[in-house]
Parts: sequence; C-alpha cells; structure tokens
Amino acid sequence: MASARRHTGSPLRRKGAGARGARLGACALSLVLAAALCPFLPTPAFADVRKADVVLGQTVDARGLSVAQCPSVDAEYALVMDAEGTVYFERNAQSPAQIASITKIMTAVVALDAVEAGETTLDAAIPVSAAAAAVGESSAGLQEGDVMDLETALKALLVPSGNDAAVAIAEALGGSVEAFVERMNEKAAELGCADTVYENPHGLDYDQYAGDLHSTAADVAAVVRHAMENDVFRSIVSGGSTDIAVVRDGAEATIHLETTDGFLDVYEHAIGVKTGFTALAGPSFAGAANNGARELYAIVLNSSSEAQRFEDAKTLCEWVYEHLVSYQLANSPETTTCDGAEVPVVAEVAHEGWIDKTVKTTLSDPDAAVEIFDLNGNVSQTLSFEKLEGDVRAGDKVGTITFKQRNEEIATLDLVACEDLDAPDFFEGVGVWWERLLRGFSGQPQSASSVTLNETPLVVDKTAA
Repeated sequence: MASARRHTGSPLRRKGAGARGARLGACALSLVLAAALCPFLPTPAFADVRKADVVLGQTVDARGLSVAQCPSVDAEYALVMDAEGTVYFERNAQSPAQIASITKIMTAVVALDAVEAGETTLDAAIPVSAAAAAVGESSAGLQEGDVMDLETALKALLVPSGNDAAVAIAEALGGSVEAFVERMNEKAAELGCADTVYENPHGLDYDQYAGDLHSTAADVAAVVRHAMENDVFRSIVSGGSTDIAVVRDGAEATIHLETTDGFLDVYEHAIGVKTGFTALAGPSFAGAANNGARELYAIVLNSSSEAQRFEDAKTLCEWVYEHLVSYQLANSPETTTCDGAEVPVVAEVAHEGWIDKTVKTTLSDPDAAVEIFDLNGNVSQTLSFEKLEGDVRAGDKVGTITFKQRNEEIATLDLVACEDLDAPDFFEGVGVWWERLLRGFSGQPQSASSVTLNETPLVVDKTAA
C-alpha cells in the first residue's frame, strides 16, 4: 500500500534466502541504512525464467525458448500487454493474489465513470469525514473537515496512495463505502475481470479489512488498460509528486503529495500508474510505458522488494520493445521499373491468352512493412492469382498476397502489374490455338506457369546466442 518510508517495520517476502553466516551481521546495519536513505534503490533480486512462463499464449518450454530470450523477473505474478490487448508475457497471471493499493485504480475508474455519466463533475466537493481521516497507513495527510474538489481528491488518492482520499471519494460518490465498493465490483465484471473481488476502496487486507478481496495480474491489466483511456487519470499518474490545495478550517491549505511511483525515476519510457504493498500482497506495481510507438502495461505482483517491482516492470517493457521488429514484406532478388520507380518483382503471373507470357507484379505498396514480435516465429506467405485473359495494364490488380506469422494473419496486400500486356488479337489467337493443339499431342504445357519470386526471410532473434 504505502511507500517504503511508511512500512519500514513491515515484513517483506524474500526468496532464495540461504543460511546467514556470521559475516552478514556486519553489513546488516548498512543495508538497512541504505534502504532508508534510498527506498527506490534496486536491491539484490532473485529474478528467474521459468519453463511455465507464457510467451504469446505458449509456455517457454513449448516454444523451446532459451533463458536469454525470455524476461527474467522476480514477481510471483506478472503480465505485460499492449494497449491493443496483446499479451506478450504471463506468469501465474490467472491466479488470485492480493493487490493492495493497486485497488485504488478501480476506485479512480468508478469515480471518473461517474463524471463521464454526468452523475458528478471534477469540481464537485469531496469532504473528508472522521472515518476517512482515521483510516491510517498510506495517507495523503487529509484531516477531518477538509474539503477539496474531486480532481484534487483523485490526486490525493493516486499520487501518495492516500487511503484517506479513497474513503472520502467512496463516501461522497457512493453515499457509503459499501455502495461504492459494489460499483467497483460491477465495473470489474463489466471489464471482463475473471477473478476479482473488491471489499474496500483502498486495498488494505488485514485486521478489520481482512477478507476475500483479491484479483489477478490479468484482471489488473484489464483495469489499467481501461483506466489509461481516461485523460484525467493518465495526467495524474504520470505527473509524479505534486502539491494540492484543500479548504481547511475555512482557509486554503497546501499539502505536498510525494509519489510512491519509483518507476518514473528508473525508466525513461514510464508514464505511471500505481504501486501497492501490504505484507500479504508483497511489493507490487501496475505500470505503464510508452516509447512513442507502442504503449505497454506491466503488472508485477508480490516481488521481492519495493525497488525490484519497478525493475521487474522495466524488464518486461524493455523485453517487449526489444523483440518488436519491422519486417519488410517484399523481399525479391529481382527488380523492375514501374511508373519510373524501381520495385521488387514478387511474382510473375501467367496470362492464359498466351502460351509463354507472364506479367511481372509487385505489391500495391512495395515498401510495406509490418511490426512483428520476433519470438513468435517465422513468417509465411500465400499468393492467389487472378485469371488473366484480356488486356493487362500496369497498376491493374492481378492477385493478392497474404502473410502469416504462426498461422495468424499479419498483412494482406494486392498484387499489381508492373507492365502492360495485350491479349492476343484474332490472328495471334488463331496461332495460339494451333500451337496448343500441337502441344497437346506432345504433352507440352498449354500456357506459362505463374512463378513466386518473393521470399520470406527467417525471423532472426537478435538476442539469441
């Protein structure tokens, strides 16, 4: 839930710890001091690659991928997907887990849904009740009686992970916390969440808040993807630390909100979103990144430290970006001139009016390329030719070409003629008829054969040793 500064006394899960020798005692104090002084400093990780990890729907083992080809992450539950919904990597992504303050993403979603539905506005007053101010743990520093607008309350919710703001928003917009939480669960079902239960608007999961609240990495990704469609949400989670103004005792008071999101500090493409931590959930994070070409959502639950969760998210995003490559579709050893430009000849299509003539063809876009994920396998092509009998002119469609990667279509383009070819006139047609008659007696071909010249180069994994 809260940042490391608020939970220095809480137990953290550690994986792979061996017997501690006497020599560790001397460095224990320095490690504690380092963590206190720099809570986002990467700590020694126990990241690994597992045969059961899933890459684009198939396990690492089934794909025969090497360790070097896979992301090495520490989190017990992880997933990375793009804004189109393509899931590149999963680890236990369908298994239920605690998500702590990542819950607050849904709190914000329900609040912003109410704005879009016209039920409220971003400048609607959000008062802070005694119950909201008393929640404790991660806090925006709100006090009983404070009043702010909804947009300010959302900043208090998302930037410092304010439990006080979560309850204030729920009470103001839902009438009660219970009614608001019911809307959170309804929204989860609407988004297709398969195994998510919310029981409060902040994500605390112990003592009076203990219960069945949980989610999955896959469900969290669906919620993040939806939330990032809202410009207000995007602006808040990408903005880092900030100041807000509330009305306190009749006067304006300024509160500094310190972000819990260290992802913004460790990754150049980071654009938010939300941290989470409790003893049950472990250090967790739902992050977003955008390199200017593709937006990714990386979910890491139950990592080994609060710093490592950001390293895990960075590793997942960098792994996807590294393996997205541009694949040129026209790859032919032969070229010709078409409309004054040199273009690749992808096929020669037989003209059935002649015995030995074909039409050179190229792609409707000779420079076409598609972005593919190189670990998903090689590209194949299928060409379909039209029956050519009449006059053909440069630019005419003479067929189609379809490209697939692992049986999934990635592109379909028209084949167009690069040259003119007239059909036989009457006298030429008579000559063709006689020649075909003679060829019939000797078993020779009656017309030319269409030939594919285009090649599909192997997809080379640039990281494979």
